Amino acid sequence: MTGSDEPDRADFEALFHQAPCGYLITDDAGHITAVNDTFVRWSGYTRHSLVGSTLQSLMPVGDQILYSTHCIPQLGINGSVSEIAVEIIHADGGRRAALLSASRSPGSGGQPAIVRVIVFSAHERRMYEKELVSAVRAAEESEARRAEAEKELQRLALHDALTGLPNRAGLKAKLDAVPGTGAKGSGRLAVLFIDLDHFKAVNDSLGHSAGDELLVSVAERLAKAAPDASAVARLSGDEFVVVGPFTGPGEATALAAELLEILKTPIQIEDLEIVTSASIGVAAAQGEEEGLEELVRRADIAMYRAKELGRSRWELHEPAASDPTVDRLRALGELRRGINEGALRVHYQPRVDLRTGRTIGVEALVRWQHPTRGLLPPSEFITMAEESGLVRPLGAWVLGETLRQADSWRREGRRGAGLEFAVNLSARQLSDPELVTMVEGALQLRDIDPSHLLLEITETALMADPDAALESLTALRNLGVNLAVDDFGTGYSSLTYLKKFPIDELKIDRSFINGLGSDSGDSAIVGSCIDLAHAVGIRAVAEGVETSGQVQTLRAMGCDLAQGYHFARPLPAPALKEWLDAHGDGEPAIA
Repeated sequence: MTGSDEPDRADFEALFHQAPCGYLITDDAGHITAVNDTFVRWSGYTRHSLVGSTLQSLMPVGDQILYSTHCIPQLGINGSVSEIAVEIIHADGGRRAALLSASRSPGSGGQPAIVRVIVFSAHERRMYEKELVSAVRAAEESEARRAEAEKELQRLALHDALTGLPNRAGLKAKLDAVPGTGAKGSGRLAVLFIDLDHFKAVNDSLGHSAGDELLVSVAERLAKAAPDASAVARLSGDEFVVVGPFTGPGEATALAAELLEILKTPIQIEDLEIVTSASIGVAAAQGEEEGLEELVRRADIAMYRAKELGRSRWELHEPAASDPTVDRLRALGELRRGINEGALRVHYQPRVDLRTGRTIGVEALVRWQHPTRGLLPPSEFITMAEESGLVRPLGAWVLGETLRQADSWRREGRRGAGLEFAVNLSARQLSDPELVTMVEGALQLRDIDPSHLLLEITETALMADPDAALESLTALRNLGVNLAVDDFGTGYSSLTYLKKFPIDELKIDRSFINGLGSDSGDSAIVGSCIDLAHAVGIRAVAEGVETSGQVQTLRAMGCDLAQGYHFARPLPAPALKEWLDAHGDGEPAIA
């Protein structure tokens, strides 16, 4: 060590011991290797008694557990913990409240890791804050420092921290600064929206550090391959854009094809060759008035189309009067608002016992009172709800509203109080781990006998994941709920799964009921379905019954229940009450 180093060491030692807070240095296990004078004075211990002991031994048992089970693991993972509230046992046995912060420096060159621990008392914290305020004021007094800080903040605000590329705000600022290429410039812009295929698999299998390395490599390739007049930016995650002036869509799509080939070149990460691909959407401005945000939106739509068509390709967005993706997003927004704002309705279709002619139940069917299109049937929105995940809140609402109606009729002592209420479940609901809890909660809220609820599940939903379906259905059966297979005959129609699942009812699809009396094949299928249901001891139900001839044939075949327009269309609750008053106890009239 040279003589010039000695003052530096002396200065450091003085700063260490005179710091306004307790300062300790430990190893990973918490053994104290150094402690400053401030902590010695504050705690009342001697330096000799502290060095070699563990930091945890200075804490009550609860805080010892907190430090060992929370702080030490966090130091190993994140390298720091901030302001953990603990108590330090003073040399006289008293306890003093403190805030503990720590940072860990990994070992290197054969040297072990060290942990720097700062302990503040409330009084010391106030002193520290005053000193911090003084330091900030001193920094603000320096015009040069302030200007440098502002410059750095501006750079951070306009650039992606990982790749160094412009972010969305930085991209717009860069384009606006170049004449003829800004959002309102005279140049004709085009946007290439690039999304890596299966990027999540890299993160999941190799970790986020490998994923970050891949993103940096992709950013470098895009920046190198993009034309000089264009700008490359990272919008978020694994999404990048290349924006610039092009002579037309042909030049932009040619660049997209070139980028696809460049990105396919293997990348070496953690001794593994990673071959990546991308889906690229291209959008070219149609006129000077079309800005950057609109182009990015259209290119994003085209990118998703590329993914839908198989990935590792580019697609050009052609503006149209009606964009299906935009229409779908708009419809989803309207449906979400409809669920939240009470625009859904439940209509009820009677279910009739074919032996007695009595109505023994109803099926709840949801309708959507659209603000401009009127009352919409399920076919107009259920598929969209299932694909988007909205079917879960929608299904929960239908179940809750149906049980509310059942409870209302029960309390009023009206006809319909003892009916069985059938409610449909979608495949997405069946796979929801919260389904059983939701059903149980809805029944308990209205104090409804579970045997009055019938849940209908389609064949395809059951067979999508038979093991998971069996688990869910068994739990529902344990609640006392009845279960039905809907649309039977259109899928597997297997005796094996009818025996496997705890099913109470089999509903024969309306497509086979339509052919009764005119199509020998349909008649044979319906008869077989009824026999199959009875063979495993469950009810057979025909849906979509529209004629008296179909009713007579179904009776002759031994079918148990039926529903359809022959009896009644799906009716709102008040109209159903009137129908029940007129037809509930005997052979119903044709609706």
